[in-house]
Amino acid sequence: MGKRVLILSASVGSGHVKAADALARVMRGRPDVEEVLSDDSLDHTNVLHKQLYSTLYSKLSSMLPEFLGWWYESSDDPWVSDKGRLALDLPQALPLMNLVKEFRPDIILCTHFMPAGVISWLIFNGKLDAKLGIVVTDFHFHAFWITRAFDWYFVAQEEDKIHMEALGLPGDHIEVTGIPVEPEFEKPVDAAAVLRRHGLKPGRPTLLVAGGTLGLSPATAVVRRLLQLDCDFQAIIVCGKNSELKDEVSHLVRDRPDDFRVFGYTKEMPDFMGAATILLSKPGGMTTAEALARGLPMVILDPIGGQEERNSDVLLEAGAAVKCTEVTVVAHKLKKLLENPARIRTMSENARALGRPSAARDIASIVLEAPDRPHVKISKLREKALRKRIAAA
Repeated sequence: MGKRVLILSASVGSGHVKAADALARVMRGRPDVEEVLSDDSLDHTNVLHKQLYSTLYSKLSSMLPEFLGWWYESSDDPWVSDKGRLALDLPQALPLMNLVKEFRPDIILCTHFMPAGVISWLIFNGKLDAKLGIVVTDFHFHAFWITRAFDWYFVAQEEDKIHMEALGLPGDHIEVTGIPVEPEFEKPVDAAAVLRRHGLKPGRPTLLVAGGTLGLSPATAVVRRLLQLDCDFQAIIVCGKNSELKDEVSHLVRDRPDDFRVFGYTKEMPDFMGAATILLSKPGGMTTAEALARGLPMVILDPIGGQEERNSDVLLEAGAAVKCTEVTVVAHKLKKLLENPARIRTMSENARALGRPSAARDIASIVLEAPDRPHVKISKLREKALRKRIAAA
């Protein structure tokens, strides 16, 4: 009999949902899986609770990024901050609990800490008998991801595992797999064919601007800087579902038809990342994971304090990116890169060394093929001891 797999995400940004979708696609292709349900956990809470997570985060990231960075850092308090969050989430979670009860999963994978906390509470209190895997979707393990019951953590890098072990989480239940990306990122790309398909020239340096991740003003400001770049290049601008942004960018580049292609929402990002020379983007967890899977160097644009700064640190330390804190220096930094192809090749190699294109497949293999063993359950007494040890350190 195949396993029943429930994958729970949360529509806070797009990365958590995309990671869940990648896992679901891989799971559905396995013969040892009977049924897969992938769902947005915020669809099973009340409207105010959903807005608190999704709408509030979106508004803070665009209007008060400094506050968001402060909040991220100040709430990164292991074995403390998770309690307040769980007190907020549990009263809203009855519909989510009913979904779990009705589906009867053997395995639950969570790509956001909100459903992970709820499922962990059910397991810890003997109300659910299912294996729980928690898939961390950034390159830093924040305290909000800590739960008192689980079977596996899946993290982006070895450094995360070392940090988590220092917090008292058992290392033999922590797997360094990378962040799940779409299966297409495992497949080779004919870069020349991709460029020709869109009327671009193979051999020219190709810039890929992930405008949909930047918001209206920063993205248009980046394109204005590209128009001032006095070296050879061509550019693909992806605006996502922001039609206003697409119209504005199209108007800006109307006199450069040979050099710019402007897209709205597209499913071609795996191809575009395989054909591009450099990616210009904010360093969200999913965007970063996708770029690394393709060995694509990044120009990091104005990262938000908190997880984006932590993701930036990983890329910069590895030599896979440069950072533009101010949009005014974009053309300057790009020209230096484009005039040094050897450096771009080295950055690409460094990015590829960090990439984990098979993360979704690896996670599926672990949870479906691992021998049965008891849940990790961290008692209140042990938690208290861990908090004292961390405070002393």
